[in-house]
Amino acid sequence: MNTVKQKTRAEIPEEYKWNISAMYPDESDVDRDMEIAGTYGKKLAEMQGSVMNSADSLLQALETYAEGMRYAENAFVYAHMKHDEDNADSKYTEMYGRAVSAITRFSADASFLEPEILSSDAETIDGYFSENSGLEKYRFMIDQIMHGKDHVLTTDQEYVLASMNEVLKSSGSIYSALCDADMVFGTITDSDGKIRDLTHSTYIGFMESNDRRVRKEAFDKMYETYRSHNNALAALYGTNVRYDAANAKLRSYSSSLEASLAPANIPLSVYDSLLASVHEHLPAMYKYVSIRKRLLGLDDMSMWDVYVPVASPDDSKYTFEEAVDLISEALAPMGEEYVSVLRKGLLEEKWADVFENKGKTSGAYSFGSYDSYPYMLLNFTGKLRDLFTLIHESGHSMHSYYTRSSQPYIYGDHSIFTAEVASTVNENLLMRYLLDRTDDPKLLSYLINFYIDEFKGTVFRQTMFAEFEKAAHEYVEHGGSLSAEWLNNEYDRLNTLYFGPDMTHDDMIQYEWSRIPHFYSSYYVYQYATGFSAATAIAHNILTEGEAARDRYIEFLRTGSSDYPIELLRIAGVDMDTPQPVMTALDTFDELVERLDTLTKGYFNAKKNLYIQ
Repeated sequence: MNTVKQKTRAEIPEEYKWNISAMYPDESDVDRDMEIAGTYGKKLAEMQGSVMNSADSLLQALETYAEGMRYAENAFVYAHMKHDEDNADSKYTEMYGRAVSAITRFSADASFLEPEILSSDAETIDGYFSENSGLEKYRFMIDQIMHGKDHVLTTDQEYVLASMNEVLKSSGSIYSALCDADMVFGTITDSDGKIRDLTHSTYIGFMESNDRRVRKEAFDKMYETYRSHNNALAALYGTNVRYDAANAKLRSYSSSLEASLAPANIPLSVYDSLLASVHEHLPAMYKYVSIRKRLLGLDDMSMWDVYVPVASPDDSKYTFEEAVDLISEALAPMGEEYVSVLRKGLLEEKWADVFENKGKTSGAYSFGSYDSYPYMLLNFTGKLRDLFTLIHESGHSMHSYYTRSSQPYIYGDHSIFTAEVASTVNENLLMRYLLDRTDDPKLLSYLINFYIDEFKGTVFRQTMFAEFEKAAHEYVEHGGSLSAEWLNNEYDRLNTLYFGPDMTHDDMIQYEWSRIPHFYSSYYVYQYATGFSAATAIAHNILTEGEAARDRYIEFLRTGSSDYPIELLRIAGVDMDTPQPVMTALDTFDELVERLDTLTKGYFNAKKNLYIQ
């Protein structure tokens, strides 16, 4: 048998690696920037007790904070990305550790700043704005600080928490080291008889195989590995949840969910409304599972059957350059500037680290600092799904590009709530582009099924995750202790609820919760669902209204974190303070399911994967 092994980092051609050296042509400058950040931290610490003495002293403290954090962030981002290139490379593991320590020390030095500002009153602060115009750019930043006045601890308490944050929040980094570097999932014999490594990156490819034996083998081996670490992973996640619960209690929030939403001024009703809306539309998900079962010609529908396409129009694979060309065409409604900037970034400036290599962090993301390119980590294999991943991460990166070119450093990032909008607008535009260019019923069914699966993965699945982590946090907040058994049972219960009666139960799915790294960024995942809903509306507006809607959206991309996320989305024409965007998106899902059912009923031979004319 032939054996296909993962390439090492050295075997990847340079043109497909991100140009991270643009950040630090001389790598010794990384440690220099950590030292500079430390100097700013000490300078800032010396201001303790005098920040609110005058408008000038307040401005000096804020500018010292911004400059110091900017140096710390640059070093952290570089070390983080170098570490992600190969998690087994001890040089960059050590550098990453130093960078985490440096940014933690700076945060500890700056921990007095918010309590000291909060010790003042609104009248004094308003007077300072009048006295020194340089403070104006910090107005929203200060408004946000004052918004959380009831939840900030004393200066000494904030210092202790900031100093311990590296240790208290270490569960996520331990999880990454275990799952990305240490876990080995074995090999799979594919449908061509080749022996291939099972990795985080190759797993979905195996799950899309038309060979059910391959799908089941990959599913069983993946979750058997996680099952063998079940207790350790439960302890890690339990530690993460206990931190959230303790932090919320210390800061006088009613729950860790409120503690997570309050800084962005997002009502609890947004979270609860999402769960309720998705529950209302579960019958459509159940119907989709039934349709999949029919189209795949299965007597029983199992969890290892949920990713395989119900139709395979061709075996097309795309080079990276072809993928860039195709997404450029799909993004034409975004205007010439948007497309040209993105193409230059991907093909000339090398924003993307394209291919998988041994030890590389799995999945995909967009990252970078305020002063760097908006980099992307990919694990590109050339399939249609990779085109969607590329256009998704490109949305994030273009969001960063527009924000950093328009906003000062302090507003140069994005709230999690708005970040997923930019990526999903791009995905919507790609899907509409593909759907509009075919009338072949076989290809249409493939694309509609793919679109449905985007809803399934981004709205339904992420909402199920959101419901799981809400239940886990509430259990701890009411005195419970998260055991492996509790986590397994709760996840199994929700999975059964979300997939419905036509899905055959499999005991191995109970371990899937331990494969979700986003659980270590608590209450992150629900924003995929809300972001997808907002993006669906925005993409529709761009395609139907044209330039006016596009200009509103580009203006939104430029805003960064300069206001609360719900207010920023109103610039783009979407009001997330109501359930309407989520319900509209779910209505679209219902319509797609009905369209797939009508398109394929009586015409599709699942055994031969052919339409009968």
